[in-house]
Amino acid sequence: MIKKIVILIALIGGIHITSHAQENQSRTLINAALHGWEYELKAGISIGGTAPLPLPVEIRSIDSYNPTLAFVLEGNAIKWLGTQKKWGVITGVRVENKNMITKATVKNYGMEIIGGDGNHLKGNWTGGVQTKVRNAYVTVPVLGAYKISSRWRAKLGAYVSYLMDGEFSGYVYEGYLREGNPTGEKVNFTNGAVANYDFTNDMRKFAWGIQAGADWRAFKHLNVFADITWGLNDIFKKDFNTITFAMYPIYLNVGFGYAF
Repeated sequence: MIKKIVILIALIGGIHITSHAQENQSRTLINAALHGWEYELKAGISIGGTAPLPLPVEIRSIDSYNPTLAFVLEGNAIKWLGTQKKWGVITGVRVENKNMITKATVKNYGMEIIGGDGNHLKGNWTGGVQTKVRNAYVTVPVLGAYKISSRWRAKLGAYVSYLMDGEFSGYVYEGYLREGNPTGEKVNFTNGAVANYDFTNDMRKFAWGIQAGADWRAFKHLNVFADITWGLNDIFKKDFNTITFAMYPIYLNVGFGYAF
C-alpha cells in the first residue's frame, strides 16, 4: 500500500512539474511577444542549380537537369520594431543542401580529367559533360522583414554560408580533349568511352549572397514560406582556373514553418 502511495505521489509531482514548466514556457513566449520577439522553426526542400551567369559560349546546350532531393532546416528569431511592429529583423541558423545533376554539350570547355591509370590530363574539352553537385551548408541569414498584412510578410537581406560537406564531380563522354590549349594534341573519347573529373577539393568553404522571400500565415502557428538565395561569390577557390568562368548557386527554398 505504501509503495502505491509513493508511486501516486511521484506521478502527481511529475504532472505538477510538467504543468509548471509548460506554464513557465507559455509565460516566456507571451513576454517575448509583448517585447516584439517571435521565434519559428522551418523545414522544406531546395530546388535550383549551380551555374555561370550569363551562360558562357563554351556551353552550347543544357541536355538534361535533375534537381535531386535536397532538404532545408532552419530556426529563426524575429525582432519587430516600433509600436506598430510592421518592420523587423530576422536572423537564425539554416542547414541546407544545394544539389543538382546536369548534362550539357560544350565546346572548348576547361577540363581536367582522370585517366584510367590515375594520371590527370588537362586541356579543353568538346563533347558531353555530366556534372554532379552535392553541397551541404550551414547558413546564417540576416534579413529585413515587412508585414504586408496580418498574413503576409516580405523579407530581403543577405546570408553567409560555410560548406560542411561538398562534391563537384562528373564525367565527360562522346567528344575529345585538346591537351593544354584549344590547338593541343587531340585525345578522343567515343564508342561509350568516358573519363571522370573531380573538383571537390577546389571548392571554397565560405559563401555569401542575397536572399529574398515571403511568408504566408496559413493558421495561428503554421507558416508557408518561399525564399530565393542567390550566391554572389564563385563556389571555387580564387586560384582555381580549370573552369574559366565563375559558378554561382541559385536556389529556391519552399516549405512550412511553425511560429511560437
